Amino acid sequence: MAVGGFCRLPSGSVVVALNLPSPTVDGTNCVRVLVHAQNRARALTRLRNLGMRAVYLRGNAAPPTPDEITAVLHHPDGLIWRTAPDDGVPTLSQELWHPIRALRRRPAAPA
Repeated sequence: MAVGGFCRLPSGSVVVALNLPSPTVDGTNCVRVLVHAQNRARALTRLRNLGMRAVYLRGNAAPPTPDEITAVLHHPDGLIWRTAPDDGVPTLSQELWHPIRALRRRPAAPA
């Protein structure tokens, strides 16, 4: 089960934030994924359409921060990710946000 939350915007749309296990094998334990959509169901459908089938949002334990909302609203796809902090508290020195296609890319196998 993924930890996450959502925030309803004044326009009526929502931003959903989820901490998910990393699909890559680069040693990253967890990633924070942000999705902007018309409603929560559509946000989760966007993730499921990308192959993340077992994504559910139960509760609102870890809603997106104002900085995360700004980041996803300014991204053209409205779907971004970065590695989640170990302690769950975002810091200013954390890495930049990446488009979702960068997460789906598999690292090249060593020759």
